[in-house]
Amino acid sequence: MSAPSDTHIHASTSPAARNGVVLMLLGMLMFSLNDVMGKWLVSTYSVGQVVFIRSVAAIIILAPFIWFNGPEKLFQVDRPRLQLLRAVLSTVEVFAFYFAVVYLPLADVMTYWLAAPIYVAAVSPFILKEPVGWRRWSAIVIGFVGVVIALEPSSQALTPQAIISIFGSVAFAFMLLLGRSLRGTPDTTLVFWQIVGAGAAGLVAIMFDWKPVSLRDLLLLGLLGVVAMLSHVLVNRALKLADAATVAPLQYTLLFWAIVFGWLVFGDVPRMSMLIGSGFIVASGLFIFFREQQLKRQGRIKTLNQTVVAGSGDGAGPGNG
Repeated sequence: MSAPSDTHIHASTSPAARNGVVLMLLGMLMFSLNDVMGKWLVSTYSVGQVVFIRSVAAIIILAPFIWFNGPEKLFQVDRPRLQLLRAVLSTVEVFAFYFAVVYLPLADVMTYWLAAPIYVAAVSPFILKEPVGWRRWSAIVIGFVGVVIALEPSSQALTPQAIISIFGSVAFAFMLLLGRSLRGTPDTTLVFWQIVGAGAAGLVAIMFDWKPVSLRDLLLLGLLGVVAMLSHVLVNRALKLADAATVAPLQYTLLFWAIVFGWLVFGDVPRMSMLIGSGFIVASGLFIFFREQQLKRQGRIKTLNQTVVAGSGDGAGPGNG
């Protein structure tokens, strides 16, 4: 690998870059706290009810940004069919995530979701016609091996919940992939339509399963939307202060927090197979990311692969579509 330039080193050690690192770490912590609250609430309320109330709160928080940018811009979108497909995939991903955390430890679910960039790298040559060399293919294979190890396929471990986790993470990967084709769409528009999609699906779901909500839980459900939007702001600001090579790898702290909060709050002890598999997945994802950074500097590729936190253009973390 070629040595980084003096400019890159200076950019990575500047005060702005250090602030970017702090904001990214804080954003990942906020996303993790959001996931903890979500897991706590779906143990009492239906997934549809949680998603609907969270979406309403998120729209309220997003409203000033929509007004500032002009509400009419929400309907002036390019490639509306792709926009619709992305909103559908985001809705599937959110519902799958919350359904999975009802039954599985946070760390397990997060491990499956962090494999999304590996799926993106695997299908990009066929869908986006982007070349992938043998080094990245090797990393992709290693990442898939990690998923299999973490999944621990057997008649006891290969449960419907685990399969739904994989299905949701694949939907998340394709949502990131579509984000590459919709880079010209403003972040606010992307976030708005994915929130509307999830909220609409939640509205349909609560017609069949609604439970009276206490004031305390209503505040917590609303806080889900607030924390998610705050996380988006922190991550987007971090990516403006520091280059992606500095802050994007910090997305993997999501797994650390999932293990910590899963143990402290829910008493979940991580499985050895999950820890080993997640190691494969993290190593694979980091290699793919840094390899593409190198190829971009050499002018051999025009675009970078998606990362979990920044790939879709809106800074959405897992389960926060």
